[in-house]
Amino acid sequence: MKTALIFGSSGLIGNQLLSIILQNNNYNKVKLFVRSVPENNDSKVEIIQTDFTNLEKHKDSIVGDDCFFCIGTTHKDTPDKNEYRRIEYNIPINVARIAKSNSVKSFVYVSSMGANPNSSGSYLKNKGQVEEELNNLNFPKLAVIRPSLLLGKRKTHRLGESIAIPLMKMLSLFFIGSLKKYKPIQAEYVAKAMVAIAENNYQKTIFESDQLEEIGN
Repeated sequence: MKTALIFGSSGLIGNQLLSIILQNNNYNKVKLFVRSVPENNDSKVEIIQTDFTNLEKHKDSIVGDDCFFCIGTTHKDTPDKNEYRRIEYNIPINVARIAKSNSVKSFVYVSSMGANPNSSGSYLKNKGQVEEELNNLNFPKLAVIRPSLLLGKRKTHRLGESIAIPLMKMLSLFFIGSLKKYKPIQAEYVAKAMVAIAENNYQKTIFESDQLEEIGN
């Protein structure tokens, strides 16, 4: 029986991930690292109210088998550049370093399609730089998850996505071959794929969106 660690369980992917892991008999415990304590009465769940500015304080709690990192933000929600960088870069790296020092076996990181450490855009640049740092930590298993535009019911409305999703759905009819990875993907498929990847040996590190759909569908 295994222990799962989830960072970002309130988001679109993280919420789906939590539901899937709670139904998975291979996990007998799920640790949720959160800023605000949610209502959850499941006996498998341990809630850790987390100070993300001082993760070392929680070092003794970041112990388990599979760590799933789904935390992210947007420029709209986090307009301050330093805070944006802290959330998108510093937090995942600090969590991963502590997890590695505590012998966590696998680290599954939600990145983004197009992540590139040399990108001119800060979003893709941060994701790419995190991927590089994670590779350097040499986890027994590292999975970099690169979903395309996510489909699913968010708790907050995003105007850009509400415009892009219908357009991308229409254009995706023409996405074949190497273009398949650009098709929008259900968050549920991403979450299912993350669990499957943690549980199986796929002999690879980076999973593009079309591969995630194939695994999770």
